[in-house]
Amino acid sequence: MSRIPREYLVNRLITLVLTVLIAATLIWIIPRLSPVDPAEIALGRMAAGAGTVENADEILATLRAQMGIDQPLVVQYFKYIKGVLVFDFGLSTAAFPTPVSALIANALPWTIGLMLISLIITFIIGNLLGALMVWEKTPRLWKVAIPAAMVFTSIPPILSGLLLMWIFAAKLQWFPLTGAYGLTVEPGWTWAFVSSVLHHGFLPALSIVVVTFGFWALGMRGLMITVQGEDYTTLAKAKGLKPRYILYKYMIRNAILPQVTAFALKIGLLIAGQVLVERIFAYNGMGKLLYDAILDQDFPVIQGVSYVIILLTALSVFIVDLIYPFIDPRVRHEVA
Repeated sequence: MSRIPREYLVNRLITLVLTVLIAATLIWIIPRLSPVDPAEIALGRMAAGAGTVENADEILATLRAQMGIDQPLVVQYFKYIKGVLVFDFGLSTAAFPTPVSALIANALPWTIGLMLISLIITFIIGNLLGALMVWEKTPRLWKVAIPAAMVFTSIPPILSGLLLMWIFAAKLQWFPLTGAYGLTVEPGWTWAFVSSVLHHGFLPALSIVVVTFGFWALGMRGLMITVQGEDYTTLAKAKGLKPRYILYKYMIRNAILPQVTAFALKIGLLIAGQVLVERIFAYNGMGKLLYDAILDQDFPVIQGVSYVIILLTALSVFIVDLIYPFIDPRVRHEVA
């Protein structure tokens, strides 16, 4: 395996930086198109808790100064760009004066854990089932059962979550209804905490797996049909190679590359898709944080969460682009 050309790596790094910068700029512009004043929202919450607020105008001016929205837009923009480079997204208006970065830091590990587990499982199961739908040695019963199982992919994740919650949590009581871990368990690197996290995360992950594996299966099926008719597959059969060896080495390996690209792109979509799943399971991840921020019109949190989602997606695409030759030796990094 030859090393990655320096020029190619520099070009991809520039593309990554520009993508994130443009996305961050759009995230900054869109909330400012709204007539809502975040300082007034924060003041309204103070008034709701205290009944009345004395010197409201002075407090409102102070809040605007703390949020940095009393300055010209150009100054606000460059301060925002400088902040996002160090993951400083300002202060939450709903949980004022809590920094947005602190809220994201608490939620991100839970979302990454849930996302990676569910995405890896669906990627493996979906691609395997898609390959088996085309493979000539697959039993007929499987070829009927696999497409029938894809009916679940038309169900929204929130409905699959409610169904699984009713069956396995409410009726069978095999799993807890809500939460990320038990209330009596102390967080830490102990088996009690890890097992509690896995126990609580099983149903949220399963509710995502059930409705998303069909995406991978259908994609892999189409790619396998194309690969099945290639000359190298026909030659492998003529040489008398074992069917399972042909399935793995000649068919799946050559068909998997577009699916790997989709895997990287799916990361951002899956985080956004976990919003309602995390909400109904009271799972304290990025999805729930974003959902609550939308309800509370907490624009700094919405901006921060959106930026992190875009950054994770861009980094995933960047990494996958670099490891393509390790997956398929026919791919070579070329400088345009």
